[in-house]
Amino acid sequence: MQQGIHPDWHDDCQVKCACGNAFTIGSTVQTLDIDICNQCHPFFSGEMKFVDRQGRVDKFKHKMEFAKKQLSKKQKTKSAKPSEPAKSYRQILRDSQSSLRTSKQAPVTPPSVKVKSQS
Repeated sequence: MQQGIHPDWHDDCQVKCACGNAFTIGSTVQTLDIDICNQCHPFFSGEMKFVDRQGRVDKFKHKMEFAKKQLSKKQKTKSAKPSEPAKSYRQILRDSQSSLRTSKQAPVTPPSVKVKSQS
């Protein structure tokens, strides 16, 4: 092993968890602050709980509430619309052609034709 390239080893590294648990391990740093340890992790403690790390659980719950509100608004607007039966493409074309014909052409009166009576 080369001399002078390895970090210093501390046998008395103090680890402090967010739950309040503290213990000593060996590490290259003097102190460690952690979010989850064996005392508060759901796998080791047997308790099912959300582990809130940097407000992520609250952020997720807020997103879920917002999504539910948006869904309810969408359903209200959908139910408020009068539901018309769906038209086929052919029916839509017929309707548009008939409306174009009536708007383009004014009612044209045919010229009066006089019929001569033969006597």
